[in-house]
Amino acid sequence: MSLTNFFVSGGIVAWPLLLFSLLGVALIIERGIFWYRIKSRQSKVVTTVLKLYRAEQGIAAIAKLKQNLDLPICRIFLEALALENATPTDFRLALETATQAELPLFKRFNTLFQTIIAVSPLLGLLGTILGLMQSFSALDIGNVGGTNAAGVTGGISEALTSTVMGLVVAIFTLVFANSFRSFYLRELASIQEYGGQLELLYRMFYEKGGKSYATSR
Repeated sequence: MSLTNFFVSGGIVAWPLLLFSLLGVALIIERGIFWYRIKSRQSKVVTTVLKLYRAEQGIAAIAKLKQNLDLPICRIFLEALALENATPTDFRLALETATQAELPLFKRFNTLFQTIIAVSPLLGLLGTILGLMQSFSALDIGNVGGTNAAGVTGGISEALTSTVMGLVVAIFTLVFANSFRSFYLRELASIQEYGGQLELLYRMFYEKGGKSYATSR
């Protein structure tokens, strides 16, 4: 069976399932690019920033952060370092507040992913019911010769195909949605770890009375 015939045999629910599949692929590509950019660059950039800051090269560290503003953790660090004469407590609150502000970006499209995962099997089930209804309507009980064989087989084909399509779309989307969720949890742990290191360095410089770093944007 060709792909076109397979799609046509899915019946009316094949169209919303096709829309969901295209939407899911688009969201997966966007999220994939987003997480690849973070995973491929963040560790190196943050390690360099912390090294510069530890060496009391605050201006260079801030410049490095500004060069990588597309990374959420760099924006978080800059929010805290931009405070003037902040106490360690204020600095920690700034880090936490900036982190909370970035969380929606990490969880972007989660609702759409969950909608596709939940609705696709239901659409498949709807297609199954419609297909079975078509098959039963083509049956002529007690008169085998009067039964519309094409209608029966067409209804059964629609029932099976729509079920398969709904499950495939849901499973495919679920795999990637769970992967992105794991990336989010790991990223949150990384932000807490790196933020804790920056906070300790800030506290150390603050207690020594050195330039701990506040800078204007």
